[in-house]
Amino acid sequence: MSAQTDLFAVPRRHPALLQVEALEALLQRWQERNWIRALDLALARFLRQLDPDASPLVLLAAVLTSHQLGRGHICADLDNLLSAPDAALSLPPDGEFGEALPDRPAELLQGLDRTDWLAALQASRLVSREDTAAPLRLEPDSTRLYLYRQWRYEVEVAAGLHARLQALPVDEPALRRQLQGLFGGVEGRLDWQQLACALVAGRRFGIITGGPGTGKTTTVVRLLALLQSQARAGGRNLRIRLAAPTGKAAARLTESISGAVGSLDEPLQQGIPREVTTLHRLLGARPGTRRFVHNADNPLHADLVVVDEASMIDLEMMHQLLQALPRQARLILLGDKDQLASVEAGSVLGDLCAEADRGGYDAQTLARLQRLTGLDVAAWQAAEGEASTQPLAQSIAMLRHSHRFGADSGIGSLARAVNSGQPEDVHRVLAQGFADLAQLRLQGAEDRALERLVMQGGPQDAAAQGYRHYLQRLQAERPSQADAAALDDWARQVLEAFGRFQLLCALRRGPWGVEGLNARIAGALAQAGLIERTEGWYEGRPVLVTHNDYGLGLMNGDIGMTLARPDDAGETVLRVVFPLADGSLKWVLPSRLQAVETVYAMTVHKSQGSEFAHTALLLPPAVNPVLTRELVYTGITRASQWFTLVLSHPARLDDAVRARVRRASGLRLRLTGTDLVPDQYNV
Repeated sequence: MSAQTDLFAVPRRHPALLQVEALEALLQRWQERNWIRALDLALARFLRQLDPDASPLVLLAAVLTSHQLGRGHICADLDNLLSAPDAALSLPPDGEFGEALPDRPAELLQGLDRTDWLAALQASRLVSREDTAAPLRLEPDSTRLYLYRQWRYEVEVAAGLHARLQALPVDEPALRRQLQGLFGGVEGRLDWQQLACALVAGRRFGIITGGPGTGKTTTVVRLLALLQSQARAGGRNLRIRLAAPTGKAAARLTESISGAVGSLDEPLQQGIPREVTTLHRLLGARPGTRRFVHNADNPLHADLVVVDEASMIDLEMMHQLLQALPRQARLILLGDKDQLASVEAGSVLGDLCAEADRGGYDAQTLARLQRLTGLDVAAWQAAEGEASTQPLAQSIAMLRHSHRFGADSGIGSLARAVNSGQPEDVHRVLAQGFADLAQLRLQGAEDRALERLVMQGGPQDAAAQGYRHYLQRLQAERPSQADAAALDDWARQVLEAFGRFQLLCALRRGPWGVEGLNARIAGALAQAGLIERTEGWYEGRPVLVTHNDYGLGLMNGDIGMTLARPDDAGETVLRVVFPLADGSLKWVLPSRLQAVETVYAMTVHKSQGSEFAHTALLLPPAVNPVLTRELVYTGITRASQWFTLVLSHPARLDDAVRARVRRASGLRLRLTGTDLVPDQYNV
């Protein structure tokens, strides 16, 4: 064959696509480099046992689908994998590819044709059909490949939500009077909180979304007062349950709900619960299993369930919640659609609220809102939004006015600039000199300015505080005797002081990740004489629970503090104290905690549902697929009073602002018939 002919030759397939043994050897190398999980490799071997004649193309597709699930995607989009394999797979997870590393996904897939890959899957007995179950599921007339369980979750969640999208009859004159009594009139702008109540009061399923400080909790408390008043007028009381995905989020909502309920007139306070539980406790998690006490055969005793921080709900948990919800019960989700999606697979709130900015209300909805509130939301939608006839859009209310972050707030301005997706907007805000914003430019990995930040939180005369503050409070407020009430008061003060500052980062491994930064910060605190050691258990060590512990009643995401407290015999013993959702404290022996890690630094993902007076967000210097707009936005909005952006390479901020999270899923398509616009796939 001539050289000229070679130029037009069809690319040869990688040997791993031709022989199963070669594929398994390559996957083994991927697993050793942490490009895939041991679980992904085990799946390939299991499927080969089920079908010894399985094509390498099918086994590879299964491994990539499993890998995608581990990175948060419900399915693998084969078209996306073929068009940009390295980016789509986010490989390797914590850094750039080295130039010399062989066997990159792009090398493996460059000779693979989409038609051939689909044909191999369609012919395989490992792929389910309409009338058979199998480990994999290829969606008809698409390139979305699922593990069968995730496909079933998605189908059933879509069906469960669709069944709840119908409008409910309401007594409009009574509701209009109640809305007027709760909200009155607001001059000069639309009252989005009142509109949200008017909208969701007439739906069996509703979503109230909005950024920090837009009043989601206040709105839902007023909505509960309306619905409870309507129920009592009919001679009954609604059984209302409040929940959140994590213990920390539940504790925050308990506090804010109590304040919001207390602001109502006393008759309206009746029947509104103040206690918030975690979703796992609400459903009755069974330790060691994926099952819950409450399910389709044993539904919850509830007429209305409200779930806060809904951006953290993964697809499987949403499936379990809908299964346990009585057929006639209402479901209301609260959350910020612009935050990071759940740590586990799926981005339920993001999928449902993808077009919430536009309003999307039909003529019937607009007319009803006008009758109930007297507010002309139709004019707003005509000018700034877009009409829609989608049933889902009629159940979503977006709050658009922040009461916490006004025009003079740097934190609010920066969060809005990040959401714009325009790096120049972000730099413009950072250059304006807001008192609640700061930047720290590190001159490399060893720059000691990072230690000064985490110790002090800012200049010596600044109000923003670092970790020195809680450790000094720990010593200054220590009780001298084993008095239970005094010890609890001391623990609360230390926990509150620790919550004044938190360092957030994007990665887990490496010098710019949680592991490296926690060791570095502990070393700096020990060198300053603030802690006595850096390894094992020591007083002042903050810890994060990383897996649910039902025996202790601690949930993934709970934060505790290690304290040395006197016992009844006068001996000093170490205990770890955790704040619970009901406001009480739990003291635990360190030896009983099996799944915890030090938490001077935590990932932005783990920070969801939390709020800190001062948050510092550190972005790594290398290009990384986890750096996205949602990650930066979530990090910024964890701060209530001060925010510090820590960079060693300014271009990474621009990269992150331009990149969006797009998790592969068919949920929105199943609910609306239209999919999201394809974008790059991140985690």
